[in-house]
Amino acid sequence: MSKIETLYGPIDADLFERFKAIELLVCDVDGVFSDGTILLGNQGEELKAFNTKDGYGIKSLASIGVKVAVITGRESSIVQQRMTALNVDHIMQNREDKLAAINELITEFGYINATIASIGDDMPDLGMFSASAIGIAVADAHPLVKQKATFCTTLPGGRGAVREVCDIILQAKGNLFDIHGASI
Repeated sequence: MSKIETLYGPIDADLFERFKAIELLVCDVDGVFSDGTILLGNQGEELKAFNTKDGYGIKSLASIGVKVAVITGRESSIVQQRMTALNVDHIMQNREDKLAAINELITEFGYINATIASIGDDMPDLGMFSASAIGIAVADAHPLVKQKATFCTTLPGGRGAVREVCDIILQAKGNLFDIHGASI
């Protein structure tokens, strides 16, 4: 089987072609955009760390017309704030049934399964995989999620995994070296 060289290593040419067709990237949040750590303060405040490289990747996809959605089982104003700053197209919080959530996107906006990639790290994310052409596990995902994934990133969640996927989509579409702008 032939391989295509990416910045992150070779991938099968057939899979690379599937990345070329992606029009919607659906992401989990905790364990994907963050490393999964949730810090709680004495006054009940919640803190999460996000990687600016991932933010740059999301903004880069938007610049070529690829839509982004987040589906998370938790509700957090931090997630709303960060995803709004990144101009994420669809922010779905407090959604434990991620298959139902992704199917809502498909129905409401007319997405086609062959044009959807989803990225996750744990068992609740498997529903997204079943409605996607490419199910992606971050490098530090649960073993069963990695087993069910079409593709596994080389980078872990919260440490550039989202950017890796964005770069591969950009490369597949021929836009990897055309993107310029500020990191966020």
